[in-house]
Amino acid sequence: MAHQATPVRRARLGRALGPEPTAVSGAVLLLPGGDEMSSRRPLPVMATASVRALGRRLTRAGHGEGLVTHVVHYRYRGWNGSEAHLAQDADWAAEEVVRRYGDVPVCLVGVGMGGRAALRASGHTAVNSVVALSPWLPEEDVAAPPEPVKQLAGRRVLIVHGTNDERTDPELSFRLAARAKKANRDICRFEVHSDGHALHQYRSEVHALAEDFVMGSLFGRAFSRPVQDALAAPPPLGLRMPLAAGFGRSLRR
Repeated sequence: MAHQATPVRRARLGRALGPEPTAVSGAVLLLPGGDEMSSRRPLPVMATASVRALGRRLTRAGHGEGLVTHVVHYRYRGWNGSEAHLAQDADWAAEEVVRRYGDVPVCLVGVGMGGRAALRASGHTAVNSVVALSPWLPEEDVAAPPEPVKQLAGRRVLIVHGTNDERTDPELSFRLAARAKKANRDICRFEVHSDGHALHQYRSEVHALAEDFVMGSLFGRAFSRPVQDALAAPPPLGLRMPLAAGFGRSLRR
């Protein structure tokens, strides 16, 4: 009996959320969370639930300006150590946007492990901005190289973390932001006081903040005053910016 080769797993882009614009002028790639180690395939519905609501909001906000939004479906559930599979898939997805839509700016929006993938894959030439929500980052280890930040140069970066996150350490995202800020002034970090990993308590505020940042980064809309202040403030002020309750209800446009 002839040996059958194991099929090669491939990442893919989900269908565009909402109606695809006639002329695409910017793209958001949504990167769901994952596991530290796993060779299993993600379950499509469960894996993407954490990013779909935000993706639909961004689609509505940017449709008139030519925004297309896709969820990235990973090959594996796990980051898997030095393989960094989720970051590889994010990089592939950015290249796929270029193939489909041409030279348009891309914003990577990741949650949890997807936040780490967004930060790591930001070096792709099409990427102009990154949003990392509750990013999972490795513990600092003197025997291992630190999480890279050089690829963030020239990108606008927003990190959001709940202060009561028990799954991903908010202090690690602060330390990464502080290292990145030394070479990139266009990075800011907001803290959601008393909220946990999923940021459920202030979900509307977090989504409004992400919308404000993405629309400003991709299409040049004026950032709200809190985002302007966070980007301009020296560390640690701009990296521990509190997200105010009710943010988004009266944004200055």
